[in-house]
Amino acid sequence: MRKSGARTLLMGGQACVFYGAAEFSRDLDLLILADSENLPRLRAALADLEAEPIAVPPLDVKLLAKGHATHFRCRRADVAGLRIDLMVRYRSGPEFEELWRRRVTIDVEGESIDLLALEDLVNAKKTQHDKAWPMIRRLMERSYFEREEQPPPDQIEFGCASFARRNC
Repeated sequence: MRKSGARTLLMGGQACVFYGAAEFSRDLDLLILADSENLPRLRAALADLEAEPIAVPPLDVKLLAKGHATHFRCRRADVAGLRIDLMVRYRSGPEFEELWRRRVTIDVEGESIDLLALEDLVNAKKTQHDKAWPMIRRLMERSYFEREEQPPPDQIEFGCASFARRNC
């Protein structure tokens, strides 16, 4: 994906791993920019990975804009079997450009990886099912214990709201 120049943000279990809250994940979840410049790059990357659609809907801007995800299975030997899920936004999430501005970029063996910011990843996880809550807890704990000083009030409020606590 990176070689194609496509603008994507890593989210889901793989992003949790990079934040230090390990989660086993069998797929690669990417938030994508669905515009006339980025979609050809995405299609080129998928072709390079020999990725075939495995479920409906197809990679289509109108369907993605409605909140649908599109799913692919890679066939290229070095990534054979990898499932890639692409979406434009998570439920009730902000637009891609806002998420892109807040992204976190990390270096992995000389390769830059763009991740959803921690708060955005937590919010994306909240839109999923009950199994996401232990992961949200681990992400929040990791964030808290990595701080060298008291978190600012907005971070405390975010943490409390993440767990729907009323008396923080």
